[in-house]
Amino acid sequence: MTAPAFGMQFFRPNTEPAPVLGADFSKILVIETSADASNTEFPIDAPKRISSSDPDAVEALGSGLLADAVKGINDQLNSLNRGADVTIYRVQEGANPAVTAAAIAAAVNALAEIPSAVKATPRIVVAGRTSFRPDADTASPVLTALEANLGKILAIAPVDVNDTSALKAIEDREFLTSERIMPIGVAARVYEGENVVTRPMGPRVAGLIARIDNENKGLPFKPFANQPIYGLAGLSRDIRFNLLDGSTEGQQMLAANVAIVDQGETGIDGAIADGGFVFIGLDNAQTSTLWEQMHQVRGTDYIVTQFIGITRQFLGKNTIDVPMAEAWINSIAYALRDHKVDGNILGYAPKETMFKLDQNSPENIRLCKLSLDIAMEPAPGFKLADHTIRRYRPAVEGLVGDIIMRLASAA
Repeated sequence: MTAPAFGMQFFRPNTEPAPVLGADFSKILVIETSADASNTEFPIDAPKRISSSDPDAVEALGSGLLADAVKGINDQLNSLNRGADVTIYRVQEGANPAVTAAAIAAAVNALAEIPSAVKATPRIVVAGRTSFRPDADTASPVLTALEANLGKILAIAPVDVNDTSALKAIEDREFLTSERIMPIGVAARVYEGENVVTRPMGPRVAGLIARIDNENKGLPFKPFANQPIYGLAGLSRDIRFNLLDGSTEGQQMLAANVAIVDQGETGIDGAIADGGFVFIGLDNAQTSTLWEQMHQVRGTDYIVTQFIGITRQFLGKNTIDVPMAEAWINSIAYALRDHKVDGNILGYAPKETMFKLDQNSPENIRLCKLSLDIAMEPAPGFKLADHTIRRYRPAVEGLVGDIIMRLASAA
């Protein structure tokens, strides 16, 4: 544009620190079958985004596992914010479990295509038939597909594994090495009309995660263990669990990174609660302890989406110079600072350590490339409390002093 010969102009420099929010990590994707769902509202193999508080959409899901998954999610949303952003991916029920599992696995393999189709990225995936295995020596096709695809959209999946015994649940878990999958070794008993039926626990844990996010300003940094699961009539089996006894079946499952749900017991010291059904699980199916806690993975994913949003505000708009680089680095440092203040992370390396000489050679800068080395520490969940209780001699000395003082005052 032409500058005026006599007048004024206004400019907005784009080399200031850029604030940006992360993505919504409570959006849920449900992949399941429904024989009597509306073919108009939910056609086969076509993702459809709904609000789970929309009664018409929920009714159109029909009955069976797809409808149960959404009901299980809704049962956990017991506050004023009672709906979840859910994408429904209905697949065809096959002639046998293997065919159905293959269809769900095929949908999972197309996970990266779903955000464009529904204009939203689901970060919590509920996939059906995860406990199906074709034989004792072969992994679930659905779990295999989840393991390969969840990272493509920075998503996680609470999944059902065999709920008949601790041994079989742990055997299912042994096929996995994924920081994005949380195995759950017990199923839900819920009412459908007047009948009590067994249904997957995974959707209910997905709803729990969304609830805890909502209670924490919509952010995915908080653990969701030791929280009630609502809408249950019972559990598929009773798992012995005691907070004080590491040899119990429930403790063995947790040690193998298989989450459980336990019923509270009144008057029992080692019970998880006095009543109700409580979810117990912090860990994913990772094979190392570095990224073993699921909330740490989710929180770090959120920060990654912030960094994406910050960096794309600088890419291609400026030449590489000191003001641009400083504004970019300051933007990232300010985001980490805010997370530190809010207790979402324990801390981070200062901004002056992010830009390293050995990672930013003149040759790389001539190729238009800048590199940052960012270090931050996610806040861990509280899993184990050790108490050391010893005698306290000063209390006895105080008692003697009190007696002497009392006697002296009475004289």
